[in-house]
Amino acid sequence: MDKVQGRALLVTGGGRGIGAATARLAARQGWAVAVNYTANSLAADEVVRTIRAEGGTAMSVQADVAQEDQVMAMFARIDAKLGRVQGLVNNAGVVDVTARVDEMSVARWRRMFDINVIGSMLCAREAVRRMSTRHGGEGGSIVNVSSAASRLGSAGQYVDYAAAKGAIDAFTIGLAREVASEGIRVNAVRPGLIETGIHASGGLPDRVRDLSHQVPMGRGGQADEVAQAIVWLLSNAASYTTMSLMDISGGR
Repeated sequence: MDKVQGRALLVTGGGRGIGAATARLAARQGWAVAVNYTANSLAADEVVRTIRAEGGTAMSVQADVAQEDQVMAMFARIDAKLGRVQGLVNNAGVVDVTARVDEMSVARWRRMFDINVIGSMLCAREAVRRMSTRHGGEGGSIVNVSSAASRLGSAGQYVDYAAAKGAIDAFTIGLAREVASEGIRVNAVRPGLIETGIHASGGLPDRVRDLSHQVPMGRGGQADEVAQAIVWLLSNAASYTTMSLMDISGGR
């Protein structure tokens, strides 16, 4: 894979799981990485320490991606320290406890869409303002982290999460077409059952193990396996790839 020397990359939700794996791998490929976090500064700082120990460049940056003022301040800090972003991984996201739709509250739905959808759109907007040749930029790549839930629906568990990720799929397609002539590629990955802490946050710490029998490959995936696809999509090796929705789900 081509080395990308010194180009700035923002990974939202970069302190754990897929985000952390992506930040570490991208740094090994030469990206200068901004590791975003909302509250867990210790986890983000540990990712930064790991990257620096391997000779890479990284910074941690706090922001709740659902808050416009915080997103704009985050990009300004990255501008000042690393330069204009040329890569964005929209990874920050949440689930909630399992429930049927007729048991869900509006407050839950607003949180789900504010973070998973509006947060990704806010970060993409600020990235486009820096990457687009229309705005004096040099181009770049955006990778949205969707989910296999967007096509499976997650009935009886996370229909609202699945709907939010369906919105991310549509956003990926539309934005990719909108900025393709401005030097920006926009793609999404749709992970399936991946061993990360997000399942525990939704009250199902054993979800991957319990559902692995549904996966044709017979196992859950690892965060590093998703990171490999994300970093490829960011790289020059994927120079003719845009508007793709890449399933990383073991065949599920």
